[in-house]
Amino acid sequence: MKIFRIVGVPEHFNLPFRILAKEQPFEKEGIHIDWIEESRGSGQMSQMLKSSEAEMAILLTESFFKEFDQGNTCKLVGYHVKSPLIWGIHTRPDFPFDDLKSINHPKFLVSRMGSGSHLMALVLAEKMNWSPKNLHFEVVGNLDGARDAFQQGSNGLFLWEKYTTSPEVKNGNMNRLDEIPSPWPCFVMVTSEKALDEFPEIARRVRDQIYSIIQKLRTQANLAEIISEAYKLAPDDVKQWLLQTTWCENNQISRSELEKIFGDLMHFGIISHKPDISDFALVDWLEILD
Repeated sequence: MKIFRIVGVPEHFNLPFRILAKEQPFEKEGIHIDWIEESRGSGQMSQMLKSSEAEMAILLTESFFKEFDQGNTCKLVGYHVKSPLIWGIHTRPDFPFDDLKSINHPKFLVSRMGSGSHLMALVLAEKMNWSPKNLHFEVVGNLDGARDAFQQGSNGLFLWEKYTTSPEVKNGNMNRLDEIPSPWPCFVMVTSEKALDEFPEIARRVRDQIYSIIQKLRTQANLAEIISEAYKLAPDDVKQWLLQTTWCENNQISRSELEKIFGDLMHFGIISHKPDISDFALVDWLEILD
């Protein structure tokens, strides 16, 4: 039995991959799907692809293109979530300021440099007109690390998906000062060149299985309850999240949408140039729209 490892964050966006791993659609062909949940974010998962610890990853869009810009040869298989990610901006409960405008020299807690929490901090800094020279970063690993930092009195700002952090906010472990949406679709499916050699068609078939699972999930009247139970989230939060979230259900990618994404990423200093779609995407597996 060969093992095809897929890695993603342990968050509600990735319920379809938990279902895929339970169903094991390729076992009769001698291929076992191993779903790995990695709490340290897209930067860590990109490293896992490079070091052959995983064959496929569900990455934040900005992190994938940042990695590609820096020479990572992994390829985009398709979108996973097309709606923006809503990032909560979190602080310790007794943070000395009530709003972002009162902050002049911000410190950010990030999972790792180059991660989504780091890149979205740059987006927030640009929005707030904070000088890059005045930005400070502390690597805390994940949500648990941020909570520990707050308990130790850190004045840092921590950007993380708002519904994932909702239990921490409700329990009084951190405060949500504000929120900011990503200016682009939030998650993409990515595979490594080595995986393409070893498993020539599996990444495409995994993607299509995920799209099929998503289509079935959307018809389930109790989807909010399923997600609430699986990820220990409040049912009302899940219902609100579902209203704001669009899982991808097909292999279509728009050139004009990509142009806007690249323009935004360049504006925020996340990438240095606009890449050609044939360089970073498996175009034979995609329907490219103008």
